[in-house]
Amino acid sequence: MEFGGRYLLAAPRERVWAALNDTQVLAAAIPGCRRIEWTGPTTLALEIGVSLGPLNPVFSGDLTLSDIQPAESYRLAGRGRGGLLGLAHGAAYIALIEGAGGTELSFLAEGGASGRLMQVGRTLLGHSAQAVIDGFFARFAAAMGAEITVLARG
Repeated sequence: MEFGGRYLLAAPRERVWAALNDTQVLAAAIPGCRRIEWTGPTTLALEIGVSLGPLNPVFSGDLTLSDIQPAESYRLAGRGRGGLLGLAHGAAYIALIEGAGGTELSFLAEGGASGRLMQVGRTLLGHSAQAVIDGFFARFAAAMGAEITVLARG
């Protein structure tokens, strides 16, 4: 499954970059986030409660940043464990371009799941993932005190 979007944040690129690396901003932005903390220079540990229709798993997992170009882009890969429900995994590419009116943030992600999570259905997971992404960026903008405009989804 692939997801993504382009968003215009009314803030300078350096400020958006700093917010993308601030665990307090991220915790406020990630729906269901129970914990997020840096465990190394390029790794984060997190715990998230997710609503997938009739299921409400809690995932614990790890995120790793790579191909880091400060204030420009990075790749993010993660794997979450949902106990008996199975595993969720994903990777994303995030790029920032400063322009008139603020910073354009491009986000392209792919993800999947195994075990019982796949039994919920591909469509439900797809809609939930896009809702999580849209919710993240709306909360992210609010947490950093910037207005946001959705330029493209999907």
